[in-house]
Amino acid sequence: MTSRPPFPPFDEDTARQKVQAAEDAWNTRDPERVSLAYTEDSVWRNRDRHVVGRAEIVRFLTAKWERELDYALRKELWGFRGNRIGVRFQYESRTAEGRWFRSYGNELWEFSDEGLMRRREASINDVPIEESDRRIFGPRPASEHGLLLPVF
Repeated sequence: MTSRPPFPPFDEDTARQKVQAAEDAWNTRDPERVSLAYTEDSVWRNRDRHVVGRAEIVRFLTAKWERELDYALRKELWGFRGNRIGVRFQYESRTAEGRWFRSYGNELWEFSDEGLMRRREASINDVPIEESDRRIFGPRPASEHGLLLPVF
């Protein structure tokens, strides 16, 4: 089995590291790379979809990033305890037709002792925006790590 530090139980510093690592990985839009942070049998609830296992995660993310173009994400630590982390996030993407959206959400994460995520529950709402209202442009520069997200 592979491992991915930091390992639970999390403190504030290691929880923040885990959140930033997830943001950085998802911003690569590389489904194979992202899937390696999850256990082989990881269970997700993403909106109204249920995804089980790395192979399904790769298929899910591949389809996601084929339809959510120019995807750029920000995550923020909301809370942590033991092997669990709560996160709020926002991302922006556009459709092939050029319609822009900002998606707001919350995630609950549970980790194995090896630091791999074994459970992810995501609730997400999409809001149409004008391209001129965008505020997330590509991966977050290191100088902005830890900055709080606006509520809307």
